[in-house]
Amino acid sequence: MVIDHPIFLESIRFIRSHLGVNDLNYLEKKVLERLVHTSGDFSVQHLIEFSEGACEKGLQALKNGAPILTDTDMAAAAIKNMAENTTRNEVLTARMWCGQNNHTKLTKTAYGLSEGWKELSVKNSGMKSPIVVIGSSPTALTYLIDILENAKDLPSLIIGMPVGFIGVEKSKNKLLSTDLPRIVLNSTRGGAAMAAAAVNALLRESI
Repeated sequence: MVIDHPIFLESIRFIRSHLGVNDLNYLEKKVLERLVHTSGDFSVQHLIEFSEGACEKGLQALKNGAPILTDTDMAAAAIKNMAENTTRNEVLTARMWCGQNNHTKLTKTAYGLSEGWKELSVKNSGMKSPIVVIGSSPTALTYLIDILENAKDLPSLIIGMPVGFIGVEKSKNKLLSTDLPRIVLNSTRGGAAMAAAAVNALLRESI
């Protein structure tokens, strides 16, 4: 059960009354409100991009018990409490797999995320396919997209919000060029807190 603080509720009401975007559906608006609240910046409403039905698919996966795989411990920590108080989805990080026989030239995060995806997708397919949350590593996002090109099982949802200047926009554009269910924050903006906020918005709607 989620009990909101009065200040949080007042903040959301303020955000809702000042948002200028009118073409989003209910779930998309909920995600946007959380992103604005987390960032303290209304300009993110012009950067967010949803694939059709992404929020609905992600929400259904959460209700079905899909695990949540993140690129960093920080993102996982920001999601775990909400998950525990709603649908109790398992939240795992790339770090759990990054030390397992990495003989590639990939970064630890990219390798760990890809290995974690491979393992979790075997155990959780169909309507329980994992949700992947990337708020820091553009390399991890790019490599994940590469391995999904010929994959049988696909994520229920990808939160593509790596932050930074090198490779970030390129990785997001690559995700946008696919048919994968996704929520993307365009530009160099992003981060663990923003990526987690998108998931938490959906978790709030799961109960």
